[in-house]
Amino acid sequence: MVKHSLSKDKIRILLLEGVHDNAVQEFHARGYTNVELLPHALEEAELIEKIQGVHIVGIRSATRLTDKVLAAANRLICVGCFCIGTNQVRLDTARKAGIPVFNAPYSNTRSVAELVIGEMVMLLRGIPERSHLAHNGVWRKNAKNSFEMRGKTLGIVGYGHIGYQLSIMAEAMGMRVRYFDIEKKLAIGNAEPCSSLKELLEVSDVVSLHVPATPQTKNMIGEAEIRIMRKGSYLINASRGNVVDVDALVRALEDKHILGAAIDVFPAEPGSNDEEFVSPLRAFHNVILTPHVGGSTQEAQANIGVEVAEKLIKYSDNGSPVGAVNFVEVALPVKAGGTRFLHIHANVPGVLRRINELFSSRNLNVSAQYLQTDPEVGYVVVDLDGDVDEVELIGELHALDGTIRARYLY
Repeated sequence: MVKHSLSKDKIRILLLEGVHDNAVQEFHARGYTNVELLPHALEEAELIEKIQGVHIVGIRSATRLTDKVLAAANRLICVGCFCIGTNQVRLDTARKAGIPVFNAPYSNTRSVAELVIGEMVMLLRGIPERSHLAHNGVWRKNAKNSFEMRGKTLGIVGYGHIGYQLSIMAEAMGMRVRYFDIEKKLAIGNAEPCSSLKELLEVSDVVSLHVPATPQTKNMIGEAEIRIMRKGSYLINASRGNVVDVDALVRALEDKHILGAAIDVFPAEPGSNDEEFVSPLRAFHNVILTPHVGGSTQEAQANIGVEVAEKLIKYSDNGSPVGAVNFVEVALPVKAGGTRFLHIHANVPGVLRRINELFSSRNLNVSAQYLQTDPEVGYVVVDLDGDVDEVELIGELHALDGTIRARYLY
């Protein structure tokens, strides 16, 4: 538990997996100089040892913050996922420990959309297989199964920020765009919604998936869904690895129901660049396989580095958890003068009353107080006026029944 304030140069920050240097620069610019940057992920046992004493940790998609790792994180105040996904973190465990988790849901949308556009061009022209043949000395010059994008129908499953960008770019290249989302979304340009996933699969020449990993999306494209797709159509998955039933896709490729596919994410992925990538899709020369690089451009990583670092700094500096994926959001204006504390506690009756009684007993005036709760955890930030002994007060706050975490901010 963090029981007292630390100067910024004493706050230890660990960044894994080659997080972009923009993040380091952002921390340094804001006074956080104790930053360690590693180019790779760590296995659980090594991470358990490394994370002890760390206050802020930044990861990408290969690092796993398991229950054991979080239990060993004896100084951790927040986590930054320098990517879109956060399923590599035990979010509920982190929340109950008073550790908000931040990500970058929008910074790589353009990069993913551009990759999908490129993959569609390559698939519709049959380039992956022709390239493989040419590398093996076979000259296959013909127009069989080679098509323009213009006039084809793109079906987008998941019409969020990436879906929007893809929709605009595909339409600019002459495609008709249909989309399906479980929530009602306003169409961009001339795109038209489908009333069901089944309808989208039936009308699309290319199906591109852009949904999060949830229990509802696991294997949402399985045997039945693939067989609904048009014969000779194409499937692109740049969302999450468990959204597509890979075995069902293999069968559809074997019998030519699907003419080609582009897959960037997989149910099981190597933990590092030194591990072998294993997938039955390696056998197909009409399938583009990429190593989860949809958002891996210099521009996207630079943007992500700034976005996530800013969220972590804002939380560390003034206690604002805005943008956290596992925490209640409290928008906190920075207050000139006074003293600020945060208190994270079990959401049970009487905690806030005891906090305020503690302040009152010390003749401290509450100038502002911000409280939000979920069914299990409460989060309160308090601005105080008066003569504050922060070391004693933080000790008393921490001693209150129900306390998960207490911090002196400034």
